[in-house]
Amino acid sequence: MRALALRVAAALVLVALTAGVAPAAYGQTTPAPVPQESPGVDPMRAQEYWLDAYGIRKAWETTRGKGVKIAIIDTGIGKAPEFDGAVVGGTDVSGLGTADGRTPVGAVDANHGSWVASLAASRGLPNETGMIGVAPEASLLSVSVGFGTSSPVPFSEQIANAMRWSVDNGAKVINLSFTTNTLDWDPSWDDAFQYAFEHDVVVIVAAGNRGSGTARVGAPATIPGVLPVAGVDPQGKASVEASTQGITLGVSAPSEQLLGVSADGQVVVWKGTSGAAPIVAGIAALVRAAHPELDAANVIERLIATAKAPAGVGSLPDDQYGYGLVDAAAAVSASVPEVSANPMGDLSEWIRVHRRAEESPAPLPTVGEVSVPPLPPAEAGSRPASPLLPSMDTLLYGSIPLLVFSVAAILIALGVSAAVRRIRLARVQRARSR
Repeated sequence: MRALALRVAAALVLVALTAGVAPAAYGQTTPAPVPQESPGVDPMRAQEYWLDAYGIRKAWETTRGKGVKIAIIDTGIGKAPEFDGAVVGGTDVSGLGTADGRTPVGAVDANHGSWVASLAASRGLPNETGMIGVAPEASLLSVSVGFGTSSPVPFSEQIANAMRWSVDNGAKVINLSFTTNTLDWDPSWDDAFQYAFEHDVVVIVAAGNRGSGTARVGAPATIPGVLPVAGVDPQGKASVEASTQGITLGVSAPSEQLLGVSADGQVVVWKGTSGAAPIVAGIAALVRAAHPELDAANVIERLIATAKAPAGVGSLPDDQYGYGLVDAAAAVSASVPEVSANPMGDLSEWIRVHRRAEESPAPLPTVGEVSVPPLPPAEAGSRPASPLLPSMDTLLYGSIPLLVFSVAAILIALGVSAAVRRIRLARVQRARSR
């Protein structure tokens, strides 16, 4: 069974990576029932170690999430009995599912959406048996998308449509358990995610898994304003295979030895930040139910402000744990100062800085004829004279002044010469008379 499960998981990863997007799940198998430790303890629920270790049962003393809708944008939530009464709406954006979003999409990973939904808000089975979700009284919206399938709708468009549909149908928490394995995202997601933030929705996303080829956090976990969730093992240490790292991480939650209800009701053990994200999404629903007056920014602030520091970690946030291990009881009940902005960033500001502004519209062409005043009449031109003949200007300002000056100079020179001769003649005559 384990070998078969690993082959299925490998196929899931191969298909997802080929499409450029991967569900943040890694591996699956059917769990062996554990013995009852004491009367009244259901074997299935005894395996849900996160209920006690992360303060979830303690938070149930205040609320179980009633009145809050969680949108699961995934492969679709099946119709297992654990979801009876939980799913209150749905749609398909892949072009492959059914209108209610309840038909699992995908040849290999079709159960992924059901596993995710069961961690967030499974109702369990009668008589306090069966797997129970983190927010068992919250409502679910099932939005089916195609991971690595031959969908007629581009994946980026599926997610943009899914985000808007979820917001328009009352989701207060949206869960995205996938990664694109790239830091960037399609520009169409700018408006879609901003639409969610403007409508006061908490968006929880998976960080991705090293085991499925994600070496670093990828979109949508890189989008400002979302809360990316890293994964830890049952001892609270960063998971080697079922998590990844990055500076955008928000909080950490269990990502190993998780339970998940498949579409047909079979319960499996699986791992990945695909499971860590809906645990935090369920806790966010508990916070929203306990504090309906808080906006999305302050719900996120409660989740990160009350997170516990992992053992051996000095300063937070950390690139493996974010702000620490999520604590449901503290997030619901602790006194946390309110904030005025989303502590995980501002998408609108990021868009303003990093997206190129739209070009100004081109000027419209002139309508109708334009009246141009006539030019003044040109003066009649004179026929050009020969360059060898003097013009009036050259006579007045050149030849005549030069002639007058020359005559005057000649007369002066003659007068001077005559004076000189008379003087010489007078000297000669005086010399003879002696």
